[in-house]
Amino acid sequence: MNAIDRIQQHFSDSIQTKITASEQLPLLIEQAGKILVNALLGGHKILSCGNGGSAADAQHFSAELLNRFEVERPSLPAIALSTDTSTLTAISNDYHFNEVFSKQIKALGQAGDVLLAISTSGNSANVLHAIQSAHDRGLSVVALTGRQGGEMAKLLRPDDIELRVPADTTTRIQETHILIIHCLCDYIDQQLFG
Repeated sequence: MNAIDRIQQHFSDSIQTKITASEQLPLLIEQAGKILVNALLGGHKILSCGNGGSAADAQHFSAELLNRFEVERPSLPAIALSTDTSTLTAISNDYHFNEVFSKQIKALGQAGDVLLAISTSGNSANVLHAIQSAHDRGLSVVALTGRQGGEMAKLLRPDDIELRVPADTTTRIQETHILIIHCLCDYIDQQLFG
């Protein structure tokens, strides 16, 4: 396969993944959106976390809420737990990298808040610890996963929502995660501000 064919194949694979996701996920995305909207209406905040590209997605989501998405509106309370390098390195150094998000949730999370937990494999140990801490603190969880959902899927409670991308490759999962995040941002804007 030559370079042009490979590039076209990436586009084709991405499109097909999104088509499949569009057939499987809209109801769940709406349910997740309702959880986020209800938290915001109740004066609560949304915490988000992930590693690598998923950390970037968590930060992207937080930025869209704190600044704006596509309409002018007031800022909304969101914190990406992957952004504070001093906190991340202190926890990693003094305790363990598995606790970089969970220790922040123990300090910042309040009952009624929501954790947006992102992992393409569903097996990131620090995200698993974050979910456990979120449950301990009374937070709901919206999980963005892929593949078979991993250990994250097993940790979720009945009132949590898993948005599992129907794909096995990290690139396709990440591409669809950002689309899901944009859907959630749009849902929040439309429900809160019309």
